[in-house]
Amino acid sequence: MTKDTSISQKSQLSQEEKEELLQVLEARFEKYRNRHEELEWNQVRAKLEEQPEKLWSLYEMERTGGEPDVVGYDQEKDAYIFYDCSKESPKGRRSVCYDRAALESRKKYKPETSAVDLATSIGIEILTEQQYRALQELGEFDLKTSSWVHTPAKIRELGGALFCDRRFDHVFLYHNGAESYYKARGFRGSLLV
Repeated sequence: MTKDTSISQKSQLSQEEKEELLQVLEARFEKYRNRHEELEWNQVRAKLEEQPEKLWSLYEMERTGGEPDVVGYDQEKDAYIFYDCSKESPKGRRSVCYDRAALESRKKYKPETSAVDLATSIGIEILTEQQYRALQELGEFDLKTSSWVHTPAKIRELGGALFCDRRFDHVFLYHNGAESYYKARGFRGSLLV
């Protein structure tokens, strides 16, 4: 996986990539109806086709193991809400510290990138704690891994960062130094389409 953190270098999807992605998204949409019971795929697809840059972001979410799916609709913004719905934290987005400042503070054994930089390069937002908890209402996620969540500025200014997982049938919120990174910790993203 190339961990390019420059969003300006993204490219358009080929027609073949676009069709393949739409088929994957539709199959997942139909398989997990409980995540979006009152929504219709044709309306979601129409929105996607109007916004090729969002389709590219979903492609990157999929490519890095996120298994994006629709989890709701924001009426105020007239947008569908996609979250990474992979069973475990997306495999192609693990072993990253929290943000650029944390990455630069490491003297040795730096990871390739940070969660915030990678999310920015894909064009997505890291889930907040509330979004993460809402995702956990739709299934059981991160039973073996953990995921960084958006960290409030006050905590981040003091050197910390937050992450969540699910253990013992309960969702836990933890803290760690933002510069830490682990093979089993990545991040989940959200995208409005």
